[in-house]
Amino acid sequence: MKRSIILDKKNISRLLVFIFWMIVWEIVYLIINREIYLPSPFHVLMKLSEMIRLKSFWLSVMLSMKRVVIGFVLSIIIGTITGIASSFNRYIYQILYPLISTIKSTPVMSFIIIALIWFSSDNVPIFICFLMCIPIIWTNIVTGIRNVDDKLLEMAHVYDVKKSTILRKIYIPAIIPYFSAACVTALGLGWKSMVAAEVLSNPKYSIGSNLYNAKVYLESSELFAWTFVVVILSMIFEYFFGYAIRNITARKKVVKW
Repeated sequence: MKRSIILDKKNISRLLVFIFWMIVWEIVYLIINREIYLPSPFHVLMKLSEMIRLKSFWLSVMLSMKRVVIGFVLSIIIGTITGIASSFNRYIYQILYPLISTIKSTPVMSFIIIALIWFSSDNVPIFICFLMCIPIIWTNIVTGIRNVDDKLLEMAHVYDVKKSTILRKIYIPAIIPYFSAACVTALGLGWKSMVAAEVLSNPKYSIGSNLYNAKVYLESSELFAWTFVVVILSMIFEYFFGYAIRNITARKKVVKW
């Protein structure tokens, strides 16, 4: 009962915050009084209600979601494998570290322009999402493994604990907090980078191409409506993935031999 009351209070506070910013938006709109620069919240919501009735809207959303999922999953798989290998082999670490550092320090637009030469318009967003996510996954995996408690490892070796048990009971619980934080951060960055890549690569059905077309034709209400869609989808992705990770983390907190 208390928990439901707390949840209701949180939802009410979030709703009030949302209403507050809508009022601020409307006030700024009335001050500027230029629809092309800043449309009113009402016009944006009306445009959004028109968009969601179109088949092309849902097709664009689904294909954009597909691209970010593919790029994100690939970054998790390859980032985890290379991160584990780098943690246990210093030569692999020395080889990969300069590459990861270069990816992190290079502007995403540079990679998008290069990717436009290498890949088709449909595959550019996937590649960019993968490229932006993998340094975060790799770095956190390496950090997590290096921060495993040495005393636990020594105790496991003293008592001749099986390697599979050491992996399940020591390494995995130690890595999961770093892995979960990396995934949540990478997902947000990957989603934004993927949309930016769609804007430049302009696939036939995508959120990015719709953003670009709205800008070209000076459809400010549509531009803001698609931006609103990007924000909402990003929040949904992060919420559900964060929820799943928290459940997994809760099960791995206690180390049992």
